[in-house]
Amino acid sequence: MIGLKTVARRPQRDEAEKPFWISFSDLMTALMVLFLVAMAVALMAVTQGLQRIEADKLAREEAVRSCVADIGALAQKPEFRGIAVRDNAIEFGALAEFDKSGHHLTATRQEFLRRFVPQVLAAARDGNCSKWLKRIVVEGFASQEGSYLYNLNLSLQRSQRVLCVLLDAQAADAPSAADRRTIRKLFLVGGSSFNALKRNAEESRRVELQLEFRELDERQAVLPEIPWDEDPKCPLDPP
Repeated sequence: MIGLKTVARRPQRDEAEKPFWISFSDLMTALMVLFLVAMAVALMAVTQGLQRIEADKLAREEAVRSCVADIGALAQKPEFRGIAVRDNAIEFGALAEFDKSGHHLTATRQEFLRRFVPQVLAAARDGNCSKWLKRIVVEGFASQEGSYLYNLNLSLQRSQRVLCVLLDAQAADAPSAADRRTIRKLFLVGGSSFNALKRNAEESRRVELQLEFRELDERQAVLPEIPWDEDPKCPLDPP
């Protein structure tokens, strides 16, 4: 039997010329998918960041409200009746009023301040306040009687008088040394002349404590170490 010679099968032309690379449209589709995935990841990160900022903002607002509420609760005590806490301001009313053109406080009012302010400091050390409370400004006010510059100076003197009362270590009811140190670090003096007048001249001659809180993006300040002294002499008093 004569053997048959087999002829090798040649591949079809379309199989040999079948392209290896994907088409241009497929490439664009793949790139679009990658772009959408990248955008989704980026939007998710931004959304989570905004949610975290909003949560931090709400937490700060709640802590500030709680801090002010804790201090406001002090005004409900019978011994501190007459104090009002409004818009982060501690208003003393008749408990810390001054005579016309004067910056002195009666002995009763001095004793009251030395009893009340340590209670404010205790609240300021609490977790609700300690993280966000920036400083306490002793704001002095005057009536419209007299010139602007005269009353501005008088307002400052009234604020300074409050600090002299609180830092007097010789007083029988003086705040503790720790409280006096905190007062020197945390309290600032301000004067507003006859801005924010009250109903009459008597009520306008007053001081208030303004609570100032740190903003969300503001770093917590480290209170400076002030050289300590126990000078009992108030600069406002005559030599």
